Amino acid sequence: MSVNKDTRTGPSFGLSTRLLRILWIFCWLLLCRWTPPPLHRWRALVLRAFGAKLGKQTHIYASAQIWAPWNLTVDDQVGIGPKTMIYSQGKISIGARAVISQGSHLCAGTHDYNDPGFRLITKPIVIGADCWIAAEAFIHPGVTLGEGCVVGARSVVTSDLPEWSICSGFPAKVLRERNQQLSNIL
Repeated sequence: MSVNKDTRTGPSFGLSTRLLRILWIFCWLLLCRWTPPPLHRWRALVLRAFGAKLGKQTHIYASAQIWAPWNLTVDDQVGIGPKTMIYSQGKISIGARAVISQGSHLCAGTHDYNDPGFRLITKPIVIGADCWIAAEAFIHPGVTLGEGCVVGARSVVTSDLPEWSICSGFPAKVLRERNQQLSNIL
């Protein structure tokens, strides 16, 4: 999805989005950024007020940075760790019981490097249920992680990864299958 044809001639997003972002940043800093870890419900309430669709028992830490909560959908029992970056210029969807570990970066926006104006392009990210994105991993725009997929620490995911697989590297590649019997426990 394209947003602006030429970022040299103006901002990638319209005035209403930019103003909403200013309000969002101010509210997160004032109401949430300083809160202790156990106040997950409070942070969820603030995120919902800005349009995030959150399931039950989500744990989103105060140091997480969420670019646009109105583009974020999170299912039940998801954990988004400290210092994560949810760069939701485009839609980001996270399935039930997924864990996004500390310092991970989910980036749903990029630029067209073949366009002289470096036009912004947003592509949705879909994280399946029971996935684990380990510390400081980077997920590129347009990536889908299948259910139960594990992404190793500091991996860079540039393309879709299959369900119930363990993946790592730069770019991330499938190393082996993950035990699907875990899905019966989870």
